[in-house]
Amino acid sequence: MPLAVRELPHPTPLRSAMVYLAQRVALSYAFPGDILMTEINRILDQMDRAFAGDAWHGPSLESLLDGITAEDASKHPVRGAHSIWELVNHIAAWNSIVRRRAEGTTVEVSTEMDWPPVWEATEVTWQRSLEHLRDCRARFRVVVKNLHPDKLDEIAPGKDHSLYVMLHGAIQHDLYHAGQIAVLKKALQ
Repeated sequence: MPLAVRELPHPTPLRSAMVYLAQRVALSYAFPGDILMTEINRILDQMDRAFAGDAWHGPSLESLLDGITAEDASKHPVRGAHSIWELVNHIAAWNSIVRRRAEGTTVEVSTEMDWPPVWEATEVTWQRSLEHLRDCRARFRVVVKNLHPDKLDEIAPGKDHSLYVMLHGAIQHDLYHAGQIAVLKKALQ
């Protein structure tokens, strides 16, 4: 029976090589053609999976929003909860806020910036909100992709945590609200 990596009591050159190879094989699926899986690429992978990819936890944000009409997006099927549309605007807002902080800008968040209102519930304005969300995410992704890995340890502007913590927090934030959207969709049925 071959010796398993987990049976090795301490790091050895063989174990290190095996772990490296296993990581390379696993990560080559997420980033085909990349030679090195950096922490930035890991963050991008998680961002992509949460937003529109093959996420381990379940449906991505994009797949949850697929097929939602303006009428359904504007409803409040759970008393005291935000609508799907309000959540979409909120997620877009935080993608922009975190992007700006990652760019080095201190951002003071007002209530209206945190929860942008839905002014007119039409199919056209709903599609604009969805497009705005995609645009905010795309712009956020470009900034993350261009971050130097050394920046991850720096304190986010105006905050007491690092950019690393902030970027992972943004992913967690999107997933939290994606879960709320999933519950609201079920409540609409």
